[in-house]
Amino acid sequence: MKLHDLKPNEGSKKPRKRVGRGIAAGQGKTAGRGTKGQGARAGGGTRLYHQGGNLPFFRRLPFLRGKGFTPLNRVRYNEVNLDQLGEFKSKTPINPETLGEARLLSDPRNPIVILGRGEVATALQVSVHRISKAAKAKIEAAGGSVEIIPSKVSK
Repeated sequence: MKLHDLKPNEGSKKPRKRVGRGIAAGQGKTAGRGTKGQGARAGGGTRLYHQGGNLPFFRRLPFLRGKGFTPLNRVRYNEVNLDQLGEFKSKTPINPETLGEARLLSDPRNPIVILGRGEVATALQVSVHRISKAAKAKIEAAGGSVEIIPSKVSK
């Protein structure tokens, strides 16, 4: 098969219907628009979502600002998993500064949470704003220590 052999499937392409070209053409006079009324006029028709006197569907829905409900005092954390801490040497202090230098924080202004995905082979000294129970257990089982530092934002 070559490019010049390609053609569309049978029946997928139809010629354009030329309306308003006389009675013999089959679509003359009113050109398929019916007689009189809003739909027969040039530029006629209703706007999108018009429901003919009913309260439109989107106005019947409860009022929401933007895209759903957003808690006003949500705290966004920098999530760091244990498998990301593998590059740190034993007894290295792990705090917001060292995590920032290692480029593990998406936004250094936000507090940090350590999560339990992965394993810890070395004893780490972790100082973060929050830590999961599983992560704390794994760090302490490896001989490390965990310190919770107070966050500037409330939980």
